[in-house]
Amino acid sequence: MEAHTKILITGGGSGGVSAASRLLRKDARLAGQITIVDPAEYHDYQPLWTLVGGGEARKEESRRTMKSIIPEGAEWIQERAASFDPDNNSVYLGDGSRITYDYLIVAAGIQINWSDVPGLEENLGKNGVCSNYSYEHTDYTWELIRSFKGGNAVFTHPATPVKCGGAPQKIMYLAEDYFQKSHVRNKTEVIFGSANPGIFDVQKYKDALEKIVERKKIKTNFRHNLVSIDGEKKTVSFENLDTKETKTFHYDMLHVTPPMGPPAFIAQSPLSDENGWLDVHPHTLQHARYTNIFGLGDCCNLPTSKTGAAIRKQAPTAAENLLQVMNKKQPEAVYDGYSSCPLVTGYNKLILAEFDYNKNPQESMPFNQAVERRSMYMMKKDLLPVMYWNGMLKGTM
Repeated sequence: MEAHTKILITGGGSGGVSAASRLLRKDARLAGQITIVDPAEYHDYQPLWTLVGGGEARKEESRRTMKSIIPEGAEWIQERAASFDPDNNSVYLGDGSRITYDYLIVAAGIQINWSDVPGLEENLGKNGVCSNYSYEHTDYTWELIRSFKGGNAVFTHPATPVKCGGAPQKIMYLAEDYFQKSHVRNKTEVIFGSANPGIFDVQKYKDALEKIVERKKIKTNFRHNLVSIDGEKKTVSFENLDTKETKTFHYDMLHVTPPMGPPAFIAQSPLSDENGWLDVHPHTLQHARYTNIFGLGDCCNLPTSKTGAAIRKQAPTAAENLLQVMNKKQPEAVYDGYSSCPLVTGYNKLILAEFDYNKNPQESMPFNQAVERRSMYMMKKDLLPVMYWNGMLKGTM
């Protein structure tokens, strides 16, 4: 099968759907000329999974059918994109069909590489191994936390970019808080094994989080990368990235943030940079070599955190600049690297980190956002999901 569309969007996640909605709002004549390619049956609001793992939300609340969120005026093809042929303005799909386009938006997200850690896939969801990065297993995180009787509760952050870089520690803070409530904290060691050199990249929020870690008596092992799991023995091994030494110890609960990377079909294509990420201009989001291609979201080589909040700022830039190119103009809209991380630090406590490419705080509230606040927690829990479904995906914010 072969088909043609004016604007092809690979990826029906928050980036692809937001961009399509914005384009249709800006130019109603594009109705019927936008095609979204994505194989998924469901669209998930993944930021809610931290609260699911902490017993504060039901995972079903995070999921809607893909069909229900595709904007009117866009066609959805439920198939995966398999390869790019940008010199011939073509994308090949998993079923062997080919779609040609005038303009392309790549918003394919990030690939989760569960198999990169020996023992992870086969133990996920059992033997005390959980992860909030899996819809299927978020319930098991809460099961482990609420039934925990003491011992080593281990939380990991890998040596790769991850979506929502704060998520690996958010669930740790919730777990520690719950262990206090369930009176097992005094016989529990909370351990954070992170490949990063510190708790956070932006100094203002790093300073605040270091005090929280100290207050909660969390043991931090930085520059330590998870390398293997033995579920039967309940042991976990980390490599010290500086000394290359491996340390193995017992766990009673293990929350894993899996390694992630660029989708393989991007990494193996002419659209990637030397590291496999989609190669786009950091401010215009136009592809570095193909002027009729734009990208946004986690699949791009943008030097900022991979968050939904970043996509909310990228989508207007990509849509506006694509329209500029369609009108034979130079792209003028600018993305400044804005990203945000609502850092849950306990039940009813949250630090709202907002920053740009230069790791400078870019706060939107009229108060110090490095202070834990109940109001910001309620915003994450109750307001942000509504803004996502009814605003961001509809291209109105």
